[in-house]
Amino acid sequence: MVFPSLETERLLLTALQPDDEQSIFTLFSNPEVVKYYDLEAFYEPQQATNLISLFKARYEDKLGIRWAIRLKTTGQLIGTCGFNSWSGKMRNAVIGYDLHPEFWRRGYAFEAVYAMVKAGFSGALACGQLHRIQADTVPGNSASEALLLRLGFKQEGLRRECGYWKNTFHDLTCFGLLRPDFNEI
Repeated sequence: MVFPSLETERLLLTALQPDDEQSIFTLFSNPEVVKYYDLEAFYEPQQATNLISLFKARYEDKLGIRWAIRLKTTGQLIGTCGFNSWSGKMRNAVIGYDLHPEFWRRGYAFEAVYAMVKAGFSGALACGQLHRIQADTVPGNSASEALLLRLGFKQEGLRRECGYWKNTFHDLTCFGLLRPDFNEI
C-alpha cells in the first residue's frame, strides 16, 4: 500500500520517516502543543520514535493515517495531521492535527487540514470516500475551534467528561462535517 502524499500551495503532507524523530520530539515536547492533547509532553527522544512507529502501524493496519506537515520550500517538519481513525464501512473518520507554535497564525494548519479533508471526501485514501468527518476539541481551544468552523464544520454538542487524561476528566466539543456540506475554497 503506497502512502499518499498531499501537496498544497506552501506545504507537503508526507509519511513520517525515522529521521523525523528529532522534529517530532521537538514538537511533542512543547507544552503548548500538547496542552489539549491526551498525552504528556515528551521527555525523551524514544517517545518520538515510538509515536512514528505507531502512526506507521495504524496506516499499515488500515486504521488511520498521519502525515508530516512540511514546508514545501525547505522540507522542514512543522507539525502533523491525519485521520486518527476511520471506518470505510461507516464512511466516517475522526481527525487530529498539531503545529509547532513558531508556525501558528500563518494559515498552515488550515491549509493542511483542508487538504486532508478534501482527500477524505474525494475517495483518494485507503478508507474510500468518506461521508462524515468529525473533530473533537477541548473547550477553550479557540484556535482549533475557529479552524474547524472556517472549514465548514458544525458544532454538534458537548460530550461531558468523555475524555480522561492527565489525571482528569475532560469535556469534548464535537464538530462534524458532511461531504455534501464541504465547499471547496
